[in-house]
Parts: sequence; structure tokens; C-alpha cells
Amino acid sequence: MERRAGAVEWLDGPLDDQPELVGNLRDLARINRWLGGSSLSERAIDALLAGGHRDAAAANGQAIRLLDVGTGGADIPLALLARARTHGRRLNIVGLDSRSEVLEAAILADPRLATESDLTLQVGDGQALPYPDDSFDLAHASLVLHHLTPGEAGILLAEMARVARRGVVINDLARGWLAWSAAWLLGHTLTTNRLTRHDGPISVTRAYGPAEASAMLARAGLRVVATETGLLGHRWAIAAERIR
Repeated sequence: MERRAGAVEWLDGPLDDQPELVGNLRDLARINRWLGGSSLSERAIDALLAGGHRDAAAANGQAIRLLDVGTGGADIPLALLARARTHGRRLNIVGLDSRSEVLEAAILADPRLATESDLTLQVGDGQALPYPDDSFDLAHASLVLHHLTPGEAGILLAEMARVARRGVVINDLARGWLAWSAAWLLGHTLTTNRLTRHDGPISVTRAYGPAEASAMLARAGLRVVATETGLLGHRWAIAAERIR
């Protein structure tokens, strides 16, 4: 499947219907949970933190600091925090989104976000991150890259590499007819939400493949250490460490 760079997702336009946006964020959270989007990120983060870095942080009682860029409904940060607590690890996350209306809808979609002490939601631009160099251990982005042109994606990845001293995890859809069919089927059987039905298949056609994303990461000064693949190859996650 050729990448349809000019395809337009409604989520990239005006978001005036808050109930519809809330429903879309809940749909995305369910899909992440049911089809393993959250676990893909977990596996890629584990690969990036393999070895002494995680152990040293745990031994010193320090929390691992993670920036989630384009956090949307912030369901993956919540899943990461729950898993960290299960394993006795300390994790602190900043969920960043460029649109305040998305973060407002996220709290309505999942009220836990308003009280989660280890998660801070902030408004900011992923291509001009409002943080000093090395502010975080890791930077993560899920279902963000396909919204961007190659040039914009390169800027985003370079910014993520700048603020994350350990490395970056990218999680996104695979481009192909199987993934497109699955997105269409899910949208027309599991929800009536217009945003989910319209944007799901289009997201697949806009997606970058793992090889394309790996090349972008390399240009941003990052070296791939692991590539994880989701159910039937519908999705991928790449862990890349910063080249010092």
C-alpha cells in the first residue's frame, strides 16, 4: 500500500463536539487495551531500559521520568503506571498534547487522570518541546508519527531525543491492507463514533512502516535497539537509544 500523505483525519481539524471526542478517546483506549497497543509500548520500553539503567534508578529509589508526546486520552500512561506499580517500580510521567481540548476530553473520558499523582498533563508542541535538554529518561509517542509529514516527524524525533537522555519509543500503525481492513471492521462493529469510523482506516493509509521510522530515528541521532510487532503485524513499536 502506498502512503496517502494527503489524506485528512478529522482529529487534525476542529474538535467542537466534545462528547464525540470523549467517545473517540474511549474507543482508542479500548483498542489499545484489546489489541495490545499498550503492551507494545511496555515491551519496547523494557527493551530500552534493559540493563543497569533501570536497576540503578530502582536501587537509588529514583523514579524513571517519561514524557508521553501526543498523549491524547493518556490511556497508555495509565497502563504504564499500573504495570510499574505491579512490579514495584517508580515511574513519573508527563503527558503532553498540543491541544487543550483533547486533554479536557481525556479527563472526561477517564476521571482517574484528574487524581493520578504520578501523571501530569500539560499542553505543548511536540516539535518545540518546552523542556530543557535531558529533562526525562525516556520519551514516548503512540499513534502520533502518522499525523506528520516526514519533515515534521524528523523535528519531533530530534526534540524527543534532545529531552530524553536514555532514548525514545515510537508506537504506531502498520500500513497495509490487513491493518486497513481491521480498522474498518472495528470501526463498523464496535462503535458508532464518527471520528473513530472515519479516522481509523485513514490513519492506516498515512502510516509509516518500521523501516521508514527507523531511518527517521537514525537521522535524529538515535539507534534502534528493538522492534516489537503487534497482533498479526497490525502495529509496531520501536525502541531507540540516543547515540552519545
